[in-house]
Amino acid sequence: MKISARGLLGAAAAAVLMLGMAACSADKDTPAPGASTEAGTFAKDPGTLVFGVVPDTASTQQNYQPLQDYIAKVTGLKVEYRESSDYAALIEAAVSGKVDVASFSGFTYVTAKKNGAKITPFASIITKAGQEPGYYSEAVVPANSPITKIEEFKGKKVCFVSQTSTSGYLYPSYNLIKAGIDPTKDITPVFAGKHDASALKVSQGTECEAGFAEDVAVEAQPGLKVVSKTFVVGAPMVVSDGLPATLKQKIVDGLRNLTIDQIQAAGIANADSDNFKKTFYALAPVDDAKYNVIRELCQTTKATACGN
Repeated sequence: MKISARGLLGAAAAAVLMLGMAACSADKDTPAPGASTEAGTFAKDPGTLVFGVVPDTASTQQNYQPLQDYIAKVTGLKVEYRESSDYAALIEAAVSGKVDVASFSGFTYVTAKKNGAKITPFASIITKAGQEPGYYSEAVVPANSPITKIEEFKGKKVCFVSQTSTSGYLYPSYNLIKAGIDPTKDITPVFAGKHDASALKVSQGTECEAGFAEDVAVEAQPGLKVVSKTFVVGAPMVVSDGLPATLKQKIVDGLRNLTIDQIQAAGIANADSDNFKKTFYALAPVDDAKYNVIRELCQTTKATACGN
């Protein structure tokens, strides 16, 4: 939810550094005005920050646009939106240095780090004042279903988001195991791809008799009954460790306590839209230790996506 260093170098030194940067950048074109001249690596070029996201709902780009535009305004750099095809693709992009700033799920972040991604978490989106960074994974059934508790999911067709989803698979798998249900043997799993798709399929009651989705998607979908919910550690915004040090610090300092009031005061388009206000109130600081709970869940569930 996740700048410019502009080193004041002399003309000769700048020329040497520019040659060095061109060698380690994916794009060897001359940096655009406003580009960093400090040594570092970029996903695309020194004038562009690639902003990676997890496509967890149909409105992901719309939700992130004001934040993306704010990053561009405070850094003076072009920010390029890059939505991965799925969670695994975002992990791969982070490991291969193809994103500069990104919004991960907790599970995706831990998996990316485990696979060698050089990234640092610095903040997580909150949607209300005073809120702990996080949200709820909710177990749902159709509104007219006789099911009243997660223990009754056994033998049912159960919707998940994807095998790399934090609130749409990892936490649900943990809760099923606690309820005495093996998520790989005692149910028929259905992977819907996105939270809103999972909520929709469960509400229809045909493809899925029960399922899981994040709270925002459940609230937006009529025809559901919540039978249990679990607090999930907030999804981290991360910054690439390969960026120039002063640029990286500028991103962290400028965003980790950012509020919607600051974004609106900066004149960012659509920052006062109802859609953005539903999904963003502020960013709250987080660090790597915050995600040890995800690592512990991986140990318990032995989920394939954890790499166990």
